[in-house]
Amino acid sequence: MPSYSCNFMAKPSLFVLVFVVVMYLSTAQGPPPSPGYYPSSSVQSKGFSEYFANLWGPQHQRVDQGTLTIWLDKTSGSGYKSLRSYRSGYFGVSVKLQSGYTAGVITSFYLSNNQYFPGNHDEIDIEFLGTTPGKPYTLQTNVFIRGSGDGNVIGREMKFHLWFDPTQDFHHYAIQWTPSDIIFLVDDVPIRRYTKMNDATFPTRKMWIYGSIWDASEWATEDGKYKADYEYQPFVSKYQNFKISGCTAEAAESCRGDSGGMSQEQYRAMEWVQRNYLVYDYCHDPKRDRTQIPEC
Repeated sequence: MPSYSCNFMAKPSLFVLVFVVVMYLSTAQGPPPSPGYYPSSSVQSKGFSEYFANLWGPQHQRVDQGTLTIWLDKTSGSGYKSLRSYRSGYFGVSVKLQSGYTAGVITSFYLSNNQYFPGNHDEIDIEFLGTTPGKPYTLQTNVFIRGSGDGNVIGREMKFHLWFDPTQDFHHYAIQWTPSDIIFLVDDVPIRRYTKMNDATFPTRKMWIYGSIWDASEWATEDGKYKADYEYQPFVSKYQNFKISGCTAEAAESCRGDSGGMSQEQYRAMEWVQRNYLVYDYCHDPKRDRTQIPEC
């Protein structure tokens, strides 16, 4: 074949490659598509003390003009817990994270009953994994069903980067837990939906709401490669705009909460996030034992 034919074939291939890269970058920029539905707008914000109380590290916790500040230094972190337990509902809060070196540090907002079922608990997590300068925070979502600390922990982690800098302003993060599914939202955009298959793969017992900042150097940042460095202390996280609406454990059985599900607009927004910002999905991890995660 003449040499010009090879050149002719190479040019379209290069053009296609450049076109694909440009299209990928263009779709990854800017805000996500509108979800069309904004559940946070239907829930009234309340003050920290109306929902929560300090759980540990009171000397590292302060409420000022509606904003809760908690911090970690080499002496302690801090955590809080809801006054009531819930069996379904919408649980949201706005969070602003610290910039700079935060490796090894976890800022969290989650549902759990670990205090009441140690070694056999349920949990629904939103966790911000600290990072090193120049690298983005990782938002980790997780679901545990009846297992903790006994060597048989079955996590269901999905990790994301964000389409904004979470250190520059407050953004709203929420868990919508219904009898049929769990939806994780960022600024009302669904980023993950976990659907109930059966009671063995879905949390059904009452849970409390928690938040905390703590040292998880062993695993938080690049699987423990970077540890918390207390030359950069204190590590500070801020929470405000608490929004809770759900069925408490004491509510009548007729209180069932939202039936769950998402609209087509919400699905499109979620698919955009997962296409552009998903960095880990337990269902696609070849090292996982598939028999333990039948929902995959």
